[in-house]
Amino acid sequence: MLRVPTICKAYAVPAARIATRSYATSRIPQPKDVKKIDDRSPSQIATSSTLNIEIPENKAPVKPKTKRPMLSDSKYEKEGYELSGFMKNIGESVISILRLDMDKIRAGPIAGSVYYAECKKQGLQFENEELSESAAFFYEDLKLPRTFSQWFQITALHQWMLSVRMRAMPFKYGRNYQQKLVDRFFRDMELRLNEEMNVNSSRITDQYLKDYNSQLRGLVCSYDEAFVTDDVTLAQALWRNLFNAQKNVDMMHLEAMVSYVRGQLYVLSKMSDRDFAFGKFKFVSPNEVVKRFTAEQEAEILKKAKEEYEPKEGKKILPSERSSLSYEN
Repeated sequence: MLRVPTICKAYAVPAARIATRSYATSRIPQPKDVKKIDDRSPSQIATSSTLNIEIPENKAPVKPKTKRPMLSDSKYEKEGYELSGFMKNIGESVISILRLDMDKIRAGPIAGSVYYAECKKQGLQFENEELSESAAFFYEDLKLPRTFSQWFQITALHQWMLSVRMRAMPFKYGRNYQQKLVDRFFRDMELRLNEEMNVNSSRITDQYLKDYNSQLRGLVCSYDEAFVTDDVTLAQALWRNLFNAQKNVDMMHLEAMVSYVRGQLYVLSKMSDRDFAFGKFKFVSPNEVVKRFTAEQEAEILKKAKEEYEPKEGKKILPSERSSLSYEN
C-alpha cells in the first residue's frame, strides 16, 4: 500500500495559521487603467494575457471505450443516495453501544470519497466531450495538454491543498484523513489506467503507479516549501509541476494559478475542523474571486456553527453526528 509522503519538515506546520498571514507578492507593474489582479478571478487573469500560445497537440488523448463512474459502482457512493430509516436506526444503535469514534470513522467516506471526488473532477476530461467549468480553466484558459498525466498533476495539486488543511487537524485524525485520500487516489488511478487508458499489463501499470508516487512526493515537497515562503516560490513550484517546466510558459498563467491556490488555501483556513471533517468544503470556482472575510462575516459564521453544533433543549444529537473536533476557527 502506498503511504502518505512525509519527506518534508513542512508537514508539521500548523497550516491554518500560516494560510491567513499576508503574503508579499512580486508583480510586474501594470498600467493605471488595468484592474488590480486581486480584483479579478483566476480565469480572468489567465485570459487577460496578450501572448498567443497554442494549445499543445494531444498525443495521448483520454478516449476510453467505457468510462468509469466518478467513484465506483457502489450504490453507497452514488450522489443523492440515502440509507433507509431502518438501516439508519441500526447504525445509530451500533455507534452508541460500541461508543465508536466517529471522527476517526468519517475519514473513509469523507476523505476517501467526498473529498477525492472533489479533487478528481477539477481536471477530469475526455476527448471530444464538453469540459466542466474548472476543467475549461486548466485546459483552455491555461492551455495545458489534455492528457492523463496532466489530470494527475491537477488532481495532485488539489489533493495537496486539502492535505494542508488536514495537517492542521488534531494529528490522529488529520493523518487518517490524509491516508484515506492518498489511498483512494492511487486505487482510482490504477482502475483508470486499466479501464480507460487500456493499460492491460499489470507490470506496466505498477511502473506507472511508482512513477506517479515519485511525482507526488516531489510535488508535495515543492508545494510545501512554497507554502511557507512566498508567491515567487509557489510560482516556481507550479511551473515545475503543473506546467511541466514549459520554456514558453505565460507569466499571466502562473499569476492566475498563484491566485487560485492562495484563494483556496484562504477559504480552507477559515473552515473549522468540524465543518471540514464533515465534508462541507468545496473548491472555489476559478471564475470566482476570493475576498477576505470581514469581522462581521466571521462572527456570523461562528453564530451559525453554534446553532448547528451546540446541544440545545429539544434538539437531539445523533450518535453519528457526535464529534470532539472544534467548530470554532
